[in-house]
Amino acid sequence: MKDVGEQLAERLKKLNWNKDYRQLINDAFNDVEVKEFIKENQGELSQEDIARSASKVYEFVSVKNKIKRGEETHAPGYDPQLTLNNHLIDVTYIPSEALLLQKKQQAIHNRVRSINMPKDIRDAELADYDLEGRELAAQAAGRFIDEYSSAPKKFHRAMYLQGSFGVGKTYLLGAIANGLAEEGFTSTLLHFPSFAVEMKNSIGNNGTMKMVDEVKRTPILMLDDIGADQLSSWIRDDILGVILQYRMQEELPTFFSSNLDMVNLEKQYLTTNNRGEAEPLKAKRIMERIRFLAKEFRIIGRNRRQFKN
Repeated sequence: MKDVGEQLAERLKKLNWNKDYRQLINDAFNDVEVKEFIKENQGELSQEDIARSASKVYEFVSVKNKIKRGEETHAPGYDPQLTLNNHLIDVTYIPSEALLLQKKQQAIHNRVRSINMPKDIRDAELADYDLEGRELAAQAAGRFIDEYSSAPKKFHRAMYLQGSFGVGKTYLLGAIANGLAEEGFTSTLLHFPSFAVEMKNSIGNNGTMKMVDEVKRTPILMLDDIGADQLSSWIRDDILGVILQYRMQEELPTFFSSNLDMVNLEKQYLTTNNRGEAEPLKAKRIMERIRFLAKEFRIIGRNRRQFKN
């Protein structure tokens, strides 16, 4: 088969096109990808077909070169691809690798529902987690992701992260949620003190129990800063208690973070009732559910917030 550029040049001389445009078309047909495409499809393309496809070939090469130069095209995020269409060369546009990666990352982020949580957990990763004083917790987090991904229908006891302010408890919850999202699983991260305030402010609103119902049913739940909420027997029993009871019965993974260890959290939940009486049985009932759902891990280290740039 003769050189495509030479053959096309002969045909273009016969057409009433200006010299500059003929040169652009010639250059397009001398593109390596164009030559290879025509060679692979020579049984389907006559010389007349190739000549009639000049504008599409030029479009393909022009857009491809714009992408290489980093210039904007009429279809941002899509790469041109040569195809055959009724014995003519045509151009279709397919998602670029960058666009596919962007969509994949967006799908991962969409699997993590964050309610009143800090922005930095959106990109939290176990690989970036500072292991100093956190080795056991980090190992357990990685193990949970692996085991849950392998058998999501089985009950998997989650983690209760306890430590002082700024030691990385919330970041670890975010890293676990993002790790699970990469495996295709949905999580809800909820700052519980803020949630408690919203519940109090919406008393009498029909949306209150709807929100509680959504939270208790989420596939994987992470309650951040539990124990720092404004204590009331209503929040303890009718909000937190309802959520934990359902998740214990359904054996749904539930993570916690708190400045208090489980012993002191139980003391915290000895909320007095309207008559000024402590309610140890109700506090124990809450803790029984938390201990069923999660294993306690102590997180130590310096306060990272104080050293954050």
